[in-house]
Amino acid sequence: MSAAALPELKQISRVEAMRLGPGWSHSCHAMLYAANPGQLFGRIPMRFSVLMQMRFDGLLGFPGGFVDRRFWSLEDGLNRVLGLGLGCLRLTEADYLSSHLTEGPQRVVAHLYARQLTLEQLHAVEISAVHSRDHGLEVLGLVRVPLYTQKDRMGGFPNFLSNAFISTAKCQLLFALRVLHMMPEEKLAEALAAATEKQKKALEKLLPASS
Repeated sequence: MSAAALPELKQISRVEAMRLGPGWSHSCHAMLYAANPGQLFGRIPMRFSVLMQMRFDGLLGFPGGFVDRRFWSLEDGLNRVLGLGLGCLRLTEADYLSSHLTEGPQRVVAHLYARQLTLEQLHAVEISAVHSRDHGLEVLGLVRVPLYTQKDRMGGFPNFLSNAFISTAKCQLLFALRVLHMMPEEKLAEALAAATEKQKKALEKLLPASS
């Protein structure tokens, strides 16, 4: 199976994003991660643990949401939303990672923040999230991204990528894993190609056979 090219969004600087007019909406999301020395089944390195969440609409995404720039700075707006869904974390401009323009009828600039925690701190976030205001409502639970591929070349990260993601979340995940050197680009591309092939085969099974 040939590796697929990683999807790319139009990236702009934070300064450029702040100059965009009132016709643009701003979404801010956070990728929380920690180095994980554990091994699955005692032989598959976990490498890192990355948190994403299952949303109320059944889609996967990063914690965060839209920020009304009339009333909030990016970080204040992000922390307000994180407080509702996680309950115990505040990010700063130092955690800013990227801004991307989204395609489609809505003009949205998607900001991503990333902070590396210890594994113990990450676990504390998971515990706190269960007691947050939005748990069981807008947020159905946190999940850890499996950053490994099993021998069948589907188990782990490729299977995870075959799930449904909200808006730019999958592109942001792949971008962050690449720029933060958490996974080599060729491994990301291989996992994406395997996930795409799985989705294609599943669709073919659903469609009636051509006469």
